[in-house]
Amino acid sequence: MERNFKNVLVISFGFLLLFTAYGGLQSLQSSLHSEEGLGVASLSVLYAALILSSMFLPPILIKKLGCKWTIAGSMCCYIAFSLGNFHASWYTLIPTSVILGLGGAPLWSAKCTYLTIAGNSYAEKAGKKGKDIINQYFGIFFLIFQSSGIWGNLISSLIFSQTSNKVEISEENLACCGAYDCMTDTTNTTGSAKPSNSLIYTLLGIYTASGVLAVLLIVMFLNQIKSDQAETEKGILKPPSFWSTFLATFQHLKDKRQCLLIPLTMYSGFEQGFLSGDYTKTYVTCALGIHYVGYVMICFSAVTSLCSLLFGKISQLTGRKLLFALAAVTNTTCIIALLLWKPHPKQLAVFFVFPALWGLSDAIWQTQINGLYGILFEKHKEAAFANYRLWESFGFVVAFGYSTKLQVYIKLYILLSLLVLSMVMYGAVEYLEAKSSPGAPTATKKENVGPLTQETCI
Repeated sequence: MERNFKNVLVISFGFLLLFTAYGGLQSLQSSLHSEEGLGVASLSVLYAALILSSMFLPPILIKKLGCKWTIAGSMCCYIAFSLGNFHASWYTLIPTSVILGLGGAPLWSAKCTYLTIAGNSYAEKAGKKGKDIINQYFGIFFLIFQSSGIWGNLISSLIFSQTSNKVEISEENLACCGAYDCMTDTTNTTGSAKPSNSLIYTLLGIYTASGVLAVLLIVMFLNQIKSDQAETEKGILKPPSFWSTFLATFQHLKDKRQCLLIPLTMYSGFEQGFLSGDYTKTYVTCALGIHYVGYVMICFSAVTSLCSLLFGKISQLTGRKLLFALAAVTNTTCIIALLLWKPHPKQLAVFFVFPALWGLSDAIWQTQINGLYGILFEKHKEAAFANYRLWESFGFVVAFGYSTKLQVYIKLYILLSLLVLSMVMYGAVEYLEAKSSPGAPTATKKENVGPLTQETCI
């Protein structure tokens, strides 16, 4: 097997193992640690730490440690979060959330850098275009990585379904589920929602072991990129200083289009935060039990993955405007339906309809917002995507931050208001673009976005 291809597979399966654990654990935080809002508070802190990390740490760590050891070290930050869940409290979960947030940005930046250098290296030897090989490597990576959302949630549901203390949820307790929740601890009102400590420890043990295997896979089988320093000197991997990165990010706000896109970028964080923080707790866990959270999130992950691939192709035919409109209409419909719907165990299929539709919309938000940034700010991509990470992460922070302070119906109204504002401002961006280049409508421009836009994942 060709060496570079082997390294791509090692990184891909390493991330698969790591995010099988983290993805499943993130979906459970609001339900597993609902006391005083500890679970969602930890996620809010995590994304706040990610904001700081993404601005400063990646170039420094990659330069000092190289890509391989940056990836391995950052993965250890994710393991720390799993360990913090064994004895969840404000003194264990919050610090480990900070550690994970600080490790998140270097992990993804090092992965992107490694695959890019490996692709260019192989292309040079094979006499092929570097861009083609890089895209091929990233395609392999995401093909393997995206399935982590399925495996992690499947493991949690299979383990929690073994609970022996299942009881019938009373109609009185069901009245506290949904948009007009009673602002009480869901796990206490349903009685059956909180699994036994032995099952929780079993799940956490599996997740921790999965993370450890990911680190061992990287340490033992991933080759260090020998040309790290050489590539740096050539300018391929030129790490900017603290202040140049920081200032470039905020100087980019002088661009009117960037300012207009802030609500849309924040909405991407808000909508993901609502599904994983509020829908899983006040709809799924409350009415069905925590063992159904994994199955519901599998539905979301599967639809998002399939639609991301589908809409990436469709956008070349329809343009982005139509897809943005589809996502907005779909999300608006879901929000209104969630305001009206009273969840009940007898309506089992409905619990899966919402994450499926949400996954369809999320696929559009993720692919098309990234694409929009790549097209509008082609000459300043680094600063533009730094803003993308900043404002999306800020959306997560706010969504998780007020999660325990407001009733769900208020959060849904906030979500709907932000969506409307986002679409209005996005329309203004399209108007400005059309006005500046009337002979070349933006909807039909070639949407060629490099793989480095995927750094927004954690």
